[in-house]
Amino acid sequence: MYKILISDKLSEQGIAVFKAEKDITVDVKLGMKPDELQKVIADYDALVIRSDTQVTHEIIASAKKLKVIGRAGVGLDNIDIPAATRAGIIVMNTPDGNTISAAEHTMALMLSMARNIPQAYESLRAKKWERSKFTGIELLGKTLGIIGLGRIGVEVANRSKAFGIKIIAYDPYARPERAHELGIELVELNVLLERSDIITVHVPITKDTSHLIGVEELKLCKKGVRLLNVARGGIYNEEAVAEALKSGTVAAAAFDVFSKEPPTDNPLLDLPNFIATPHLGASTEEAQVNVAIVVAKQIVDALYGKTIFNAVNVPAVGPEQWEHLRPYYDLCQKLAAFLSQGSREKIDAIHITYSGEVTKQKTQALTIAILKNFLAQFIQEHVNDVNAPILAKERGIAVTESTTDHFGSYTNSILIEIGTGNISHCVRGTLLADNTARIVEIDNYRVDISAEGTLLVFFNPDIPGILGKVSTILGNAGVNIAGLANGRLQAGDKAVTIINVDIEVPESALNEISSIEGLKGVRLVKL
Repeated sequence: MYKILISDKLSEQGIAVFKAEKDITVDVKLGMKPDELQKVIADYDALVIRSDTQVTHEIIASAKKLKVIGRAGVGLDNIDIPAATRAGIIVMNTPDGNTISAAEHTMALMLSMARNIPQAYESLRAKKWERSKFTGIELLGKTLGIIGLGRIGVEVANRSKAFGIKIIAYDPYARPERAHELGIELVELNVLLERSDIITVHVPITKDTSHLIGVEELKLCKKGVRLLNVARGGIYNEEAVAEALKSGTVAAAAFDVFSKEPPTDNPLLDLPNFIATPHLGASTEEAQVNVAIVVAKQIVDALYGKTIFNAVNVPAVGPEQWEHLRPYYDLCQKLAAFLSQGSREKIDAIHITYSGEVTKQKTQALTIAILKNFLAQFIQEHVNDVNAPILAKERGIAVTESTTDHFGSYTNSILIEIGTGNISHCVRGTLLADNTARIVEIDNYRVDISAEGTLLVFFNPDIPGILGKVSTILGNAGVNIAGLANGRLQAGDKAVTIINVDIEVPESALNEISSIEGLKGVRLVKL
């Protein structure tokens, strides 16, 4: 018998899925405090939550029988995923259950913003009749710029066409032929900013999308542009948007999400040309039913040893295989993160070469791990072991792999090569005898550095004084150097430098390093 605990409100249709199974019993205990959950969790095989329950490492440490944590929804910020992974607990969510809900909410905010509906309603409630004050705009003939052409972005585009809106989109991983079929013009980000009357974002929040639209990007926009965010807080620089709303550069904005929630001290909330909702993108009756049923079915399958869907922390392999595969799996995640962070170019191809002992492992699962972690930096919908190959194919990325007996003196190595048009980049990693992950090659430059923590990476002329200047800037910023590797093809030529730092380099110091003559491709990578 399996025991399931539901600690947040869940649709009755989802609970019914559990009750229909003769080998499963279910308890619903809402509103528990963390210490109360910690006391009872040891009795359960699966935990079902939404956004209220915080699954901390203390709770996971007490969950002696727990096999699955199911989130009825998308966000996983309330789960300590590393702790769950270390404990061998599957963490899964339901990334597609709110697609229509989020798309429709985007349209609701777009229309409300265009016609000043919230402001007009408040005026009328104050017993005023200010018709001329709330003159709006028609959507017919306007250009909508969609950043992120995933499932939600496509649904927003389809609905917008009914209003006679012209659609342009920026998504480095969208297939041009697919966009053409949908009647959407793919453009670069700066072109989208320059041409759009309305801009909506549908991408995940990552290092590369955080403040994707800030002060400089807003300067490129049309005067009077209107902004929407029903994706993730922080994609817009909210302070920059507030200033642009005050100056009239941005005519109006409508957000459902914020970088800090609840946004009690957010300057946007004081502005008359800003409207907002409290993170309601997935809050429809239909979406709540959908995610409840889906997560229940996923948990049942996982408990019965069937196919695991929408798992975010394990590959699709058996427990015994996973024990041997996991160090390589972690290495693949780090290598993919290294290549993907700081890059916005469209990727046409990914080729992985496995050398030595790793070829005895289930390399298909490793390839999926690479795709999953690479794509997760760029697209809004959740990427996992099940859908990563499909999402890569949809975006026109050719994925290939090969194996060799050995590479140099390394007993094992994994090389990832990505193609971006006529430009290609690569990174190679290896595992030492104690499973410590090392990066040993970058763009054909031989290096050797720990694949852990935060790395400062740049290309530089192979001349005296460069590293001294960088070290001085880091020292003045209070950043300690934990390790350093430098690779060159020949003396006096270009070199690549990687520096392990103990803390993140402040933006001011990073800008100062970038200004050093001859340095190229300066970036921070978090592994």
